[in-house]
Amino acid sequence: MDEALIKRLIFDPVVGKLTALMIGIAVIYAIGRFLSRTAGRYIKDADSRYRTKKILSFLTYFAFLILAATIFSDRISHLTVAFGMAGAGIAFALQEVIASVAGWVAISFGGYFHVGDRVQMGGIKGDVIDIGVLRTTIMEIGQWVNGDLYNGRIVKVSNSFIFKEPVFNYSADFPFLWDEISFPVKYGSDWKYAYEVLEKVANEVCGEFSRQSKEAWRQVVEKYRIEEARIDPMVSIRADHNWIEYTIRFIVGYSRRRATKDQLFKRVLEEVDKSNNRIRIATSAMEITSDRPVEISLTQRH
Repeated sequence: MDEALIKRLIFDPVVGKLTALMIGIAVIYAIGRFLSRTAGRYIKDADSRYRTKKILSFLTYFAFLILAATIFSDRISHLTVAFGMAGAGIAFALQEVIASVAGWVAISFGGYFHVGDRVQMGGIKGDVIDIGVLRTTIMEIGQWVNGDLYNGRIVKVSNSFIFKEPVFNYSADFPFLWDEISFPVKYGSDWKYAYEVLEKVANEVCGEFSRQSKEAWRQVVEKYRIEEARIDPMVSIRADHNWIEYTIRFIVGYSRRRATKDQLFKRVLEEVDKSNNRIRIATSAMEITSDRPVEISLTQRH
């Protein structure tokens, strides 16, 4: 290569700036990697460690942009008006992206939810497995699967939805839910005995959840303006024209609803079998109660 050309390349300001940019990027990347590894080593809480690494990654890319803008500032200064007009157009075209980034900032610092929480966001319900700058990744539950069980789909939801729709968090300040199951009992059954049996079963199956949730509920009452609610399982009765309906209301961990209902139904059916017909489950089948004989006549037309 010609010696004059080599000298021209060495002393060319653009080449010098590109070299400085590459060196700066390498230094910033090394610092970012070092801080990320240090955070992973010294931050024990998994959620805090995850959020710290995400923030460090974002700051690293932001530092790249600042470095490039600083190095080429003399050229950019001549294009201020053009960049201003282009920026306005880009902001309009990328408003959804900007809203998603704003949503990520709100999620990260506003306490909407964290990785591991069970949420409903953008019409999708499931467990949060990743929070990105633009999208939140959710392991979906429900849909064609009955109960709060995974269906196998991993869904990415735009962070901008936190500004458009309500965000339901099943596991934030109070990681418990109230739920109910109902049993129809025939008239003529020992309704007082049935009440005692169902109350015993409810306390036996759900009593531990009640004990675990009382401290969490006390903290919620202190934090928010909310009235007291009954934590212990309870049984209520409603009588109509068909049967006596017993409803068991209970509190349960947000991820244990299906398993707890399964236990309750099994225990109630066991008690019904042991009751010697003192408790008889009602059905919606029709029952003819008239004492008069019913005559049915069949005639054949010719």
